[in-house]
Amino acid sequence: MKLLRWATLARLAALCSVTLLGACTKPADTGWSGYVEGDYVYVAAPLAGRLTTLAVQRGDDVRRGAPLFALDADVERAAREQAAAQVAVAQAQVANADKGKRRDELEVTQAQLAQAQAQAGLAASALARQQQLVAQGFVSAASLDDARSAARQTRERVAELTAALRVAKLPARSDERKAAVANAQAAEQALAQAVWREQQKTQAAPVDARVADTYFRVGEWVGAGQPVAALLPPGGTKARFFVPESELGAIKIGEPVLIACDGCGAPIRAHIDFIATNAEYTPPVIYSNTQRARLVFMVEAHPDPRDGLRLKPGQPVDVRRAAGGG
Repeated sequence: MKLLRWATLARLAALCSVTLLGACTKPADTGWSGYVEGDYVYVAAPLAGRLTTLAVQRGDDVRRGAPLFALDADVERAAREQAAAQVAVAQAQVANADKGKRRDELEVTQAQLAQAQAQAGLAASALARQQQLVAQGFVSAASLDDARSAARQTRERVAELTAALRVAKLPARSDERKAAVANAQAAEQALAQAVWREQQKTQAAPVDARVADTYFRVGEWVGAGQPVAALLPPGGTKARFFVPESELGAIKIGEPVLIACDGCGAPIRAHIDFIATNAEYTPPVIYSNTQRARLVFMVEAHPDPRDGLRLKPGQPVDVRRAAGGG
């Protein structure tokens, strides 16, 4: 009986030794757990308005420049037309400042000058006769003074109209013209702003992408800056995984890794492009028997855009270092 007891104790001791040895053995490196994250492009209009057109739906593939949506632009269109009319007025003012008076106005001044020149000729002739008559003693000196005054007045009238005709042919003063040009430039800038505001009511795809989601229906009011569509470009997926602090020193930016997921086929090669500087606890979504309650650092790796199409945001992945990785 005592011998049996000793045999049983020996077997238990051996079993405990094996168990302790197994517990002390370092588990095989199974890599790191994580999930796929999407870098979405959110398309919004900088102006508010009612959604009148939604040209895409979730799941559509769009090319860069393809229309996505449009908001009502009646107010912006009216403002653009008003600004265009103001530009036309300002440009006409500049053109008018470069010209003299109209042809008919010049002809009136020229006719007045011709009349004044004729009167001046008659006054000069009358003055000459009066001078002869005074010399012969037929008229008084007072008559000669009157003739001289009339001749002087007609000459001054000719000089006045000559100057008026010369001024009528001149453009506007330089200061007036500068003011007209500045007013035209201001009107053109106002038109450019109105055109920009009208154009912003229609938004197109900024990149080739897949429509991940839309957030409004036609007829709904969209606030300024509120995204109407979310796009996922081909290179917009990345693996986000969590590395324990004890392993952090073994990885670096640019290091290649392999991403594995259910149904992805062959592992996807990617490169680490971000390592968090702050530690955190393992997110609940990737709890596992080996990683539960560990202090970890978030790491991100981007695959080639063509391979990235095999990954779907939210999909769980396993990441391990690629063979030959630094």
